[in-house]
This record gives sequence, structure tokens and C-alpha cells, in this order.
Amino acid sequence: MASISERERREIEAANASGDTPVVFIHGLWLLPSSWDKWADFFRQAGYAPLTPDWPDDPETVEEARANPDVLANKTLKQIADHTKEVVNALDRKPVLVGHSTGGLLAEMLAGEGLAATTVAIDPGIFRGVLPLPASVLRGVGPFLIDPRTRGRAITLTFDQFLYGWANALDEKEARKLYDTFHVAGSGIALTQMGNANLNPWTEAKANTKNPDRGPLLIIDGEKDHTVPWAIANAAYKRQKHNPAVTEIVKMPDRGHSLTIDHAWPGVAQTTLDFVERCA
Repeated sequence: MASISERERREIEAANASGDTPVVFIHGLWLLPSSWDKWADFFRQAGYAPLTPDWPDDPETVEEARANPDVLANKTLKQIADHTKEVVNALDRKPVLVGHSTGGLLAEMLAGEGLAATTVAIDPGIFRGVLPLPASVLRGVGPFLIDPRTRGRAITLTFDQFLYGWANALDEKEARKLYDTFHVAGSGIALTQMGNANLNPWTEAKANTKNPDRGPLLIIDGEKDHTVPWAIANAAYKRQKHNPAVTEIVKMPDRGHSLTIDHAWPGVAQTTLDFVERCA
């Protein structure tokens, strides 16, 4: 477990000692593992063993990440998936995987390798074969995708970009609070890998949707999400539903991309828990 941090090691040891079903929460771009803290408490109280793994080189705090944003650059999807896989493989039991945004894509990738007991992908990022690219996506992240410098950078959203892409279903006061509390820079190369998934036959943004060991999968999407609109989530569902395992999709009314961290997160968490318990 050479690349596993001391914090991650403690979570793994606690999960294995508990005997409870582990739940691995995978964060996405522009967040840190701490964005899952309330979810971890929620699932712990429901009898599960939560883990919130890092992406490689994640700083411990938002303040540290903002002070040194370049440490968040140059993290590829494969590097992140491999690190998360290392955490999963250190568990005594096959875990539930819950991911948001890029983390939702990573959860689908690992599930496609047969590593999940159950998977919930919330506003999941694009993988190869998911073709829609709605106008809101082009407006939100399109400028990054056409800039060749994006791949090597840590990309920080302005508040206006965050407001449009993440917090469009919220009032500006709550949007500002979320931005100040949670937002950090994100890896430009990971963003580019998703954006170019259908242009690059060797892309790392790919998921094996046909593996019979994938396990049950729920896709959750916010009705008003500008970053991963319903068209993208539903296209992923249409590819995943051919799997022999249970595959479902849920649209959360009046929610945007911030649905895992905004005031309505408990409803999303309860929807997630209900599916996990139904599939246990």
C-alpha cells in the first residue's frame, strides 16, 4: 500500500475491522475528499463503513489546495482510477462505490472491472460511447477544451463559471458559500480526457458496460445540471442498461451539479442509500 496515505490507511483498517459493508466515495474535479464528510457520517449512521480516498497528491484541506493549486494538475483518469483501485483492493469486502461527476465516471470504470458490489454514479462524467454534448456543456467547459494549454494546467473556475456550471439551481448566497467552502483547482488533463473521449480511440475515459460482474448500478442526475445534463446521463444509462445486472436512472428535480454538497444533499444521499440497501 505504498501510495496510500496515512488517512486512507486508517479508513481501510477501520472498515476492515468493523465488518460493515464499505462504501467508497469518489470525488470529482474541483472538490476534495472532504466534500463527502456529511455523506460519510450519513452512511456510517446507517451501518456502513465509509472511505473517502484522495486523488493522487490531493492536499488535506481546501486552504492548502488554494495555496498550491499546481499540485492538482496533470492527474490522469488512469492515475486516479489506479489509486482508487489500490484502496478498493485493500478492503476485505467488495465495496459500494459512490462517485460524483468525474468521480461518477471513475466509479463506472471500476465497476466495469468487477470491483463493486453496487455502484451509484451521480452526474457522471462522459466515457467513450456517450455522445451528447449539450450547449450548456460547451458554454461551461468548452473554452477549456479548445485551449491546448488546459492539459498541463490546474484549472480553477471563477465564481461566475461555478455559478453557471454547478450552482445554477441555487440562490447566489448559497452558491457563494459553496464556492468559498469547497471549490479547488482541477486537473486539466482529466477534463480534456472526458471532453475528447469520442475523438480518441485510446482514451482513458472508457467503461466496460458489458461485464456481467459489474453489479447493480444507479445513475443519478440533477434536472437542472449544466455540467452533466440529463442527455449525457441518460446516454450513459442507455449503454449501461444492456448489462445483465440491475441498472436504473433517477432524475433529481430542481437540482444542479452541486447536488452532493448543497442544501438538498440529504435527499440525494437517501436515494443512494435506498438503492444500495435494495440491492444488498
